[in-house]
Amino acid sequence: MKKVLLSIVSGVLLSIGAYAQDGIEIYEYGQSTDVSGDTLEVTAPNNDVFDVIMEIHNNTGSTVTWKITRRRLDVPTGWADGLCWGHCTDLLGGTCYSSDQMTGDLWTSSANSTILFDIPDGECGKLKPQINPDDYVSGVAQYRYYMRDLDNYYIDSVDVKVDFTASVKQIKEEVSVALHPNPASDFVTINLNNSESGTIKIVDVLGNVIMRDAISGSKKVDLDNFRNGVYFIMIEVPGSKAINRKLIVRH
Repeated sequence: MKKVLLSIVSGVLLSIGAYAQDGIEIYEYGQSTDVSGDTLEVTAPNNDVFDVIMEIHNNTGSTVTWKITRRRLDVPTGWADGLCWGHCTDLLGGTCYSSDQMTGDLWTSSANSTILFDIPDGECGKLKPQINPDDYVSGVAQYRYYMRDLDNYYIDSVDVKVDFTASVKQIKEEVSVALHPNPASDFVTINLNNSESGTIKIVDVLGNVIMRDAISGSKKVDLDNFRNGVYFIMIEVPGSKAINRKLIVRH
């Protein structure tokens, strides 16, 4: 898509959807998939504010100066968002805007000459939206971020879709398991964090099930009838991934 688009055409595109321009690539930080004109889907790790870091690479053949326009497409009530925008080499992260500054569903970063910065060809800008889900409002939010030049043409864009499907009280911490002693001789105690309840299964190296039982918080297992060798303890807790631990028995 060419920069010569008239402002009225840009406005139509703004109302219709995200779009991309040749020579501009957008990557989630640490990833290699270009999401320019596409949707970046992320899962909120919890109810706290978190960052979505993106690098916007300029491969247009010339130096550019961009502002950022953020549009709230569909955001649950009570959610807040801010962002930081600066050159990829800016150790301070560029200029940051709080949710109090980014009022309204359509907002554009400052055009102040002391804030604007150039991105030469082959370099990149770093866009860091900061999303803050409401503690008790589950849902999926969608934001759109446009790169906009000083003539107010909309150059490129990316959507960010945030999934926060559980309130803070429903988020389950990752279960951790501890065995002691290990190696063991007479017994082994299996501890689950947060007094979790689940089931345990102990199998030998041939896959034979030696024991199967319930566990709540912790369980002491008598090893008198276990032969010397390596065993695998498999723990299953509802709502969490199965956990495997290796146990060595030495009488």
